[in-house]
Amino acid sequence: MKIDSTRFGPITIGEERIITMPFGMLGFPEEKRYVILQHREDSPFFWYQSVDDPALAFVITSPFLFKPGYSVPLEDTVEQMSWIEDKDKGKLELYVVVNIPKSSPDNMTANLIGPILINNRTRQAVQMVITDSPYSHKFSLVGKNKDDNTGSSQNKVGNPVSEG
Repeated sequence: MKIDSTRFGPITIGEERIITMPFGMLGFPEEKRYVILQHREDSPFFWYQSVDDPALAFVITSPFLFKPGYSVPLEDTVEQMSWIEDKDKGKLELYVVVNIPKSSPDNMTANLIGPILINNRTRQAVQMVITDSPYSHKFSLVGKNKDDNTGSSQNKVGNPVSEG
């Protein structure tokens, strides 16, 4: 399948790479199909590119790379999406949306209270809204939160998520 992207131009992807979001992303409920594109081979960041809107893409990353102890309650979402059978089988991945200000990339932040939970078996995803959370929607990825970063190689993207 060929998709257009204002950032990358025309891209050919396999249909099996498309992730469907039944409820869309927050603020974009009508956009339901996305694909994850690698930013650079050595980068912890990815692009969550809309399949249907060439201009819509989000920078995402694994929260565990920047906040190793990150934990969110998954039970309600897993039940709502009928993903119970996949919960403990390593089929679920968690990403967070990153905001990188053009004028000050050193002030990049991650939204830890709006993670994207992806089921790799069903190729479905949902953006969760975490209430009563100790986390922020503007968690600094550099600077003041740097002491939270361990650089641990065991917290790689693709590791199964666990319920907190």
